Amino acid sequence: MTLIIAEAGVNHNGDEHLAFQLVDAAYHAGADIVKFQTFKAKNLVTEDAAQAEYQVTNTQKQESQLAMLSRLELSYEVHHQLVKHCESLGIEFLSTAFDSESLDFLVNDLGLTRLKIPSGEITNAPLVLEHARTGCDLIVSTGMATLSEIEAVLGVIAFGYVADKTAEPSELAFQQAYASEQGQKALKQKVTILHCTTEYPAPMPEINLKAMDTLGRAFELPAGYSDHSEGITIPIAAVARGAVLVEKHFTLDKNMEGPDHKASLEPQELMAMITAIRQVEVALGVGVKSPTVSEVKNKAVARKSLVVAKAIQQGEIITEDNLTIKRPGSGMSPYHYWSLLNKPASKAYQAGDLIFE
Repeated sequence: MTLIIAEAGVNHNGDEHLAFQLVDAAYHAGADIVKFQTFKAKNLVTEDAAQAEYQVTNTQKQESQLAMLSRLELSYEVHHQLVKHCESLGIEFLSTAFDSESLDFLVNDLGLTRLKIPSGEITNAPLVLEHARTGCDLIVSTGMATLSEIEAVLGVIAFGYVADKTAEPSELAFQQAYASEQGQKALKQKVTILHCTTEYPAPMPEINLKAMDTLGRAFELPAGYSDHSEGITIPIAAVARGAVLVEKHFTLDKNMEGPDHKASLEPQELMAMITAIRQVEVALGVGVKSPTVSEVKNKAVARKSLVVAKAIQQGEIITEDNLTIKRPGSGMSPYHYWSLLNKPASKAYQAGDLIFE
């Protein structure tokens, strides 16, 4: 089954009560994982780092990233409470770390064994290396990235997995780790790679969903899709194309103040997306083309047989005038039509009789 991540992100607006409600909504929608973002704003951006255009548009407020992000932090204590709440419901808690302090907290305090590297950190080799050295399974999102950048980050991850902790990091060492049998084995066992278009919302002509297939082939890794498009169509299509994982932002209310709400699904939409994905998974089947159990009983009804068009006496020659094809399909197959023409009938037939000889 496709792993479905309901991305709460910062849609709690820094309010712990909203964070708990987001967990509940993800659980009731049927998500496998609910994901947040863990950061210390002071460790993440400079004091004068500007907002992205979509952040200004969605918040209708122009301010520094630092000011905006400071309001969106969740305390470590709230993280602990969220983990316990997720455990009580049976939904996995996941969070993205944007700085070393947050990563250490997620792994060594919360005990997470799965981590997500967001698109914006794919060139942050030191932080990526720290992720890999935890030994955790990694989900790597590739928005804004070229294939060469993706190969480079996979080299960092391979090095982090297989090199001795005392080994000196370098671009050459990363390349060697990526090319090694041990490095490739570690990547295949522990890394899932996600196609992503980093815009909120992502324009349909820029989704390029076929790039997910390209990633899977190019790196021989499980490939999935992190979605920023409007609606639920594209994540469903991604599953039909073979996505092993789908991630989608959601919110309690798209009209809330905050940078990501407008590009997120509301709970009922999230539930509809997950329901549709599970239906698609069932419908995909096993790929063997053969009559199904429910089809077999319809063969006689839907198919046709050779039928007598006019009464035929025993020994009379069967011709196109006295032989036709009609339902039901319980008689002789129409494939035998030509083999009967110009042959004497073995018995007498009434018009409408099915032929069985």
